[in-house]
Amino acid sequence: MTSRTDEALGYEQARDELIEVVRRLEAGGTTLEESLALWERGEELAKVCRRWLDGARARLDAALAGAEEEAEEEAGSPNSGSGSGSE
Repeated sequence: MTSRTDEALGYEQARDELIEVVRRLEAGGTTLEESLALWERGEELAKVCRRWLDGARARLDAALAGAEEEAEEEAGSPNSGSGSGSE
């Protein structure tokens, strides 16, 4: 049930909630049970953030790979005609 809710969270939402969880844990004053629940929630939120960051990294890597391929193709095209007829 929480995983469905977590998947609907955007990166910023999950990060902000995670920051709040960490703040509450660091402030203390909670029972052991509350602290464990906060810790577990923090772990879930960290996973959500990691999935978003991994997805962003994959998109960047794909975009960079595509740009490199285009640059290599463009670099190869003019070279096939250069050198002939320039004398």
